[in-house]
Amino acid sequence: MRIASILVRDTPALGVKTDRGMVDVTALDATVGSSLRALLERGPEALASLARRAAEAPERFLLAPSAFRYRTLLPEPGKFLCLGLNYVAHASEATYETPRHPVVFTRLPSSLLAHEEPLVVPTCSEQLDYEAELAVVVGRAGRNIPKARALEWVAGYTLFNDGSIRDYQKRTHQWTIGKNFDGTGPLGPELVTPDELPEGARDLRIQMRVNGELLQDATTSDMIFDVATVLADLSEAMTLQPGDVIAMGTPSGVGAARKPPRFLRAGDVCEVSVERIGVLRNPVVSAAK
Repeated sequence: MRIASILVRDTPALGVKTDRGMVDVTALDATVGSSLRALLERGPEALASLARRAAEAPERFLLAPSAFRYRTLLPEPGKFLCLGLNYVAHASEATYETPRHPVVFTRLPSSLLAHEEPLVVPTCSEQLDYEAELAVVVGRAGRNIPKARALEWVAGYTLFNDGSIRDYQKRTHQWTIGKNFDGTGPLGPELVTPDELPEGARDLRIQMRVNGELLQDATTSDMIFDVATVLADLSEAMTLQPGDVIAMGTPSGVGAARKPPRFLRAGDVCEVSVERIGVLRNPVVSAAK
């Protein structure tokens, strides 16, 4: 199943993307609500029921492409945790040693945006960089999750572009400021449930294109720490909750490592793609001065 947070006539809703098109499941059943996080908090049975309802939905609940637009998939996750340096080649191009443990930092909700919304080059810097990433969405609460069973805690997978203001990121050893500018973290467009993908979303091709040019190209099997390892590791420290998001790091090919550097400019278009999950597309604009 593919679940989206959408706007229908500027009203928040949830949609399920099917072979017939996007089903407005909020209109189909008002008890579904418009919050993906709240839906996940109801447990796996709620998702299973939603899949059945969407498959059987009458034609009147199908939305034409022009009748809706995407919202940020999870606009207010309880936690948004990101991995740095989780691909060997990227750690090398960033001049870091290969990490022995997951390198973790946080994203704030104010930095997130939706599929097709503009990535923003801030007025204070010209070093907005792209990072194609697979993101994991947690489906149920868990602490001290055993690695052997960790994938049972996954609600699904989506796409993330970890837009980074490199000069601000490198001001200190902590990356938080450079990773949290407003309008730099596209997330979506849909949550793809695990039954549609290989176990742990392994062996899927991950790419970044800017203006159609292929700039990042790897597979999710190149990750140093896989999904199960990361879930188990993080849950040693904190209780993971439904709707939490974990971005799994980016492969090599980022703009800052290119010679000369290739930072994003107004007019560019970024496209993150992961095989069998989809494409996350965002134009780039300059912040109003």
